[in-house]
Amino acid sequence: MKRRELIFTEKLNKNILKTEIDDFIEKVIMISCQLQINPNWLMVVMELETAGTFDPSITNALGYTGLIQFGKARASDVKTTPDALREMDAYAQLDFVKDALMPFRTKMHRLVDVYLAVFFPVAIGKPDGYVLHTSRLSAERIASWNPLFDINRDKMIQVWEIKQKINDRLPNGFYI
Repeated sequence: MKRRELIFTEKLNKNILKTEIDDFIEKVIMISCQLQINPNWLMVVMELETAGTFDPSITNALGYTGLIQFGKARASDVKTTPDALREMDAYAQLDFVKDALMPFRTKMHRLVDVYLAVFFPVAIGKPDGYVLHTSRLSAERIASWNPLFDINRDKMIQVWEIKQKINDRLPNGFYI
């Protein structure tokens, strides 16, 4: 894949990345090959999780940080902490993105699967009507923490709603 074929490169900022943009892009492509996913899928997920900034230090109200919004548990899984990730540049943080997604390598067959690997892994591969929930987390609680995805305001998030939000962020004429 060539740089001009990669989505959202116009949003990359050398001052935020603290590395050459071409080096970052090359690493995204390399990691995507290792994960056996389309590099655009990884770019879309990072663009969404950083509110379009690709800022590796961005942190949400719940304390999740970085290119894929690592929480304490996910950071611990890849042998680091949210604080350490917050101090990294984007190029270095990509290694932890890869490590966090690697356990799902054989399950990520669609863009929404890559996003679900970050956001709610239990839903990877589930049909559009699947409601995000677990035995410990109710659908209503998940929706209250993530109102962006509860498109129809029914206090639950279904896979189709996540797909819709992802599609809404894609540039006109770009389909994955």
